[in-house]
Amino acid sequence: MIDEQLLEYLEDFISEERKQRFLEILEQRTKLVTVAIEDLYQMHNTSAVIRSCEVFGIQDAHVIESRYGKKLDDQIAMGAQKWVDVHRHQSTTDCIGKLKEKGYKIIATTPHNDSTFLEDFKIEGKTALLFGTERTGLSQEAMDLSDGFLKIPMQGFTESLNISVSAAIVLQQLSDKIRKTDLEWRLTDEEKLEKRLDWTKKSVRSIDDVLMRYEEQIKK
Repeated sequence: MIDEQLLEYLEDFISEERKQRFLEILEQRTKLVTVAIEDLYQMHNTSAVIRSCEVFGIQDAHVIESRYGKKLDDQIAMGAQKWVDVHRHQSTTDCIGKLKEKGYKIIATTPHNDSTFLEDFKIEGKTALLFGTERTGLSQEAMDLSDGFLKIPMQGFTESLNISVSAAIVLQQLSDKIRKTDLEWRLTDEEKLEKRLDWTKKSVRSIDDVLMRYEEQIKK
């Protein structure tokens, strides 16, 4: 249960313009589509994908870190990780298993296989887009556990795009598509309140001190 009294208290520390901006952005946020990134070798690519999630209104991103680095590049993400919920997983099996438990259909993005072209792909419910390494693509494990395949149509000699570019193209098109459907793509009221409180905390300077004063105040 969200502490609405705390939210009201903390909102006094931020501007009306920022409060309104939070409300506007939350109306466009979605968890219907999410992204899972498997073992990217170059950290700036992971960060760039997180940035694309934020730009196109995707609230959750999943990062599988079984082999490579575990730190987002703040400069590339440009603060996007403050506004997107990044969930970390130790293995592909763990990540996909948890997503399936939450009702997500796993769609592997790959230029190979008998994939559906992006323009023809239809979202019918909760969908997790799986992106692989820039070196070798998705692991065989990821491919075997996926429910479907998706690819970006290309007309040149080059067979694939950089992972961050691919993610941006796919997210832009699919986020636009779902907003034109009758699917319940928006966050619930409870989820919006949760994010308002989270984002407000991240916007208040010396938040630990402010929270301490709040606790002291409600005890009186």
